[in-house]
Amino acid sequence: MRLRTYARTAAVALAATLALTACGGDTSSDGGDSLADISGEQDPTQGTVLDTPFAKPAITLTDTEGEPYDLVAETAGHATLLYFGYTNCPDVCPLTMSNIGNATAGLTQEQREDLRVVFITSDPERDTPESLGPWLRAQGEDFIGLTGDFDTIQEAARSLGIHIDAPTQDEDGTWISTHGSQVLAFLPTDDKAHVIYMEGVTQDTFAADLPGLIEGRTP
Repeated sequence: MRLRTYARTAAVALAATLALTACGGDTSSDGGDSLADISGEQDPTQGTVLDTPFAKPAITLTDTEGEPYDLVAETAGHATLLYFGYTNCPDVCPLTMSNIGNATAGLTQEQREDLRVVFITSDPERDTPESLGPWLRAQGEDFIGLTGDFDTIQEAARSLGIHIDAPTQDEDGTWISTHGSQVLAFLPTDDKAHVIYMEGVTQDTFAADLPGLIEGRTP
């Protein structure tokens, strides 16, 4: 599982390899290049503060109840973790969401009410509201699952420097959705993504960072 994308600091253009996960089989994609402004040296086990925050995508998708969900309006003023993945992913997607779920378990009720965890499927044809809901509730009962038009989802991901390929079917019939494995953290103060978490981040990092993010502080 491989992805090439690039990061640059405010002072110097720095080429860096970020993980793109080809869930469901051994495949790869050149996928094009994405740009993210990142401060300082990267530690894969920690969140990285962005030099230039990302604006939240202005999209309306469908939630697990089959209702329209305006991402900007519904999450405004709340710390928000956003992740793109799919339910048939055998490894990184459930692990990432489980890590976040375990981290949120240590929050107070008030903190959980102030947090939005949003999972947007990269495989909307198979991840319907009916199938996405039960899978996501197993990771976190308050998590928000969104599905919809693939082109809309892909464009939203691209606006955040995350690459997604259209799902393909392997020779054995397995559906593969190749997608960036980053989690973006939006602060409640300006509704922009100030922190990016890579695939190596553990639940301990999320648990340590979430209280500050909820209050509008970067790690």
